Amino acid sequence: MGDKPKLDISTATTLPLHVNMLQNVVGSSNIAQEPLLLHSYKRSFNGFAAKLTEEELRKWLVVDLAFFPICRKRMAGVVSVFPSGKKKLHTRRSWNFIGFHENVKRSTVESDIIVGMIDSGVWPESASFSDAWFSPPPKKWKGTCQGSSNFTCNNKIIGARYYRNSEPFVKGDIKSPRDSDGHGTHTASTAAGSLVSKASLFGLGLGRARGGVPSARIAVYKVCWASDCSDNDILAAFEDAIADGVDILSVSL
Repeated sequence: MGDKPKLDISTATTLPLHVNMLQNVVGSSNIAQEPLLLHSYKRSFNGFAAKLTEEELRKWLVVDLAFFPICRKRMAGVVSVFPSGKKKLHTRRSWNFIGFHENVKRSTVESDIIVGMIDSGVWPESASFSDAWFSPPPKKWKGTCQGSSNFTCNNKIIGARYYRNSEPFVKGDIKSPRDSDGHGTHTASTAAGSLVSKASLFGLGLGRARGGVPSARIAVYKVCWASDCSDNDILAAFEDAIADGVDILSVSL
């Protein structure tokens, strides 16, 4: 809807507005039959994600589908409507490549830094995420650990969530923050992995693995699955990360 989030904005005021706007287009009964409102965004920006038919879309905007999402505004208060696209996973180069060497001067406040990883989850048993010598999470942390029988957090991985709101799970998906792809584990250890000696790829490249800030904490937001990473889930992860109190967001998508 274009306006910036207000400091006092809350679900109590934003969600009813979004529901009411959607009801004006699809009707109250249709919302009850199927969960059409996928996400209501209130922290990163004002807007929402919803399932709409082409006919319902035209009630929002005068649309030429050949040029969608370039549309002309129709409904009052609506700035733009655009489809939830798909992202693919990308990777990063090493810290040495950008001149951030292991002997760089460190700060004692680094253990209070929380890095939010929006990716494919993480493999918590990796030595890169050991919490040996770590104190409890910083008091500013407001997040949660969506743990399960196959995933637990610790004083290094202090929070974890997963998102799959718009599409069904498929073969190969793990219904938890656990990484089934390897990409999220790679990027999380690249950003803030602890020092791990004698790391290698089946004996190749033997050396010491480390993240850019080894003493920082990690909060995991799993939005990528066997097929892809949905934009509406990515935006929902941004929303939660902001509320949880992360300091830095890493999004290698």
